[in-house]
Parts: sequence; structure tokens; C-alpha cells
Amino acid sequence: MLERELRLPDGLDFLKDAFLCFAHTEQVHGVWKSAALYSETCIIAPGGLRMEITWYGQSCFRLTERGMATVVTDPFDHKAIGYSPLKLKADIVTVSHDAPGHNNTDAVKGSSHVIDGPGEFEIGGVFITGVQTDAAGKKAKGALRNTLYVFDYDGITVAHLGDLKNVPSQAEVEALGTVNVALVPVGGGGGLNAAKAAEVISLLEPNLVVPMHYATPEAKVQLDSLNKFLKEMGLGANAVEKQATLKVTRSSLPEETKVIALEYQRE
Repeated sequence: MLERELRLPDGLDFLKDAFLCFAHTEQVHGVWKSAALYSETCIIAPGGLRMEITWYGQSCFRLTERGMATVVTDPFDHKAIGYSPLKLKADIVTVSHDAPGHNNTDAVKGSSHVIDGPGEFEIGGVFITGVQTDAAGKKAKGALRNTLYVFDYDGITVAHLGDLKNVPSQAEVEALGTVNVALVPVGGGGGLNAAKAAEVISLLEPNLVVPMHYATPEAKVQLDSLNKFLKEMGLGANAVEKQATLKVTRSSLPEETKVIALEYQRE
């Protein structure tokens, strides 16, 4: 991180908390927008703003970036799926699949926008593309339909593959565009198994992969272990970084695909 003291003309110190700082090479620009990292000492993240991804179990994540809409993906019914009851707030909720593991929108407060199918959306500064997939066909509805979502947070793209069961077609992959972070089901049980997940990752070529939808001590549904997927990827359990949340800037993205296992959070 590059740290610079924010200095304003006399009499304007009260604006420090509203002054937004961006790093583009060596320049610092004051931008009157509601999206930035700011403080008395302005901390600049080279390569753009930092977004944060938190996992709550199964296929449920929260995506946040300061000043932009918060997204929760695939909120689950804990009575059917396991894990702790969800107590989340968000501006946007996406549903990939109409089933208890993915569609409990009532568990998310403040969600004025619910997206449950394909299309293109722009809400709160976040660009969202939904792409319908799977062999059930484009006319599939409800439990037969799966929607992949790509979230564009200021140039960082996150693809949530939902309850994807089959390797997507080339046309579907192209519709997703460039994927920086892929949230991928890996444990089977109706979603991708380890082998198919590895194949999908090779097609998408993301910078980062976050596995989801696999067996954990709190999951009630029968799924394969994370280690089975890691073995398919040629990785050992100790070779994968585990962390509470994933914080990403464009400049922090690795050139080669890296797998990061998140610890599910209780909130």
C-alpha cells in the first residue's frame, strides 16, 4: 500500500473525510464520487479500489466495495442446508437456482433488488450479467434453471457459477467475458464435481478461484470434500491459502490461477 498525507487548503480540513483518493501511477486525484478509500491519512491502493468477498457457507457470499452496492449471492435455508442462520444486509440479492440452498431471499434484510434470472443490470455502481446455463435448455424455469452471474466492481469481475451442473458451452463462456475471481461449486451433489470444476476453471482462466458448495462440518447436505477438488487441481491441502475473507484490487490479481479457500463466517 502507498500512503500519502492528504493536505487541503486552510479552512477546508472538514472535507478530509469526503476527499477520495485514487492512485494512477504517481498522480493523486480528488474525485467527488461516493466510492473510495479515505481517512485522515489517505491510503491508496495501487490499481484501484479494494473489494471484499466473504463466504457464509454453501454458495452464499457477500461482495462489498466502499461506496458501491453490496451483493449477497444464493442465500440458503439453514434448516435444510445447515450452517448458521443468515443475518445479512445487502442492496442486491442474486438467486442462481430455485431451491432451498440458493433462494432464501427473506434471510437478507434491505435487499431492494432481487435478481433471479438472466439479463444485464446496473445497480448502485455494480454491473451484473446473468447467463442461463445447463442442459435443461433456455426455456427451463424454476428448479431446472441455473444462472451464472458476473459482477463488475470497478473493473474487478467476479463470476458466481451458482448450481452449475455441466461444463458450459463456448458461447456461455464467452458471454461471461473476462473473469478475475471465480466462485466455483466443487463438491457435486447436483453441482459440479471436482473433475468438472477443474475443467470449467481451465476454460474460464480466472486469476483467483474460490471453491464453494462442498462438505464441511456444518453442512447437512451430502457433498464431496474440498480435498478431492484440490487433488484434482494438483494441489495439496497445505498448498492452499485459507483466510476469513478475500480482499482484491486489480493490481493484486496473480497472473497464474490461484486457489484460495475461505473459512465460512457466522453472522
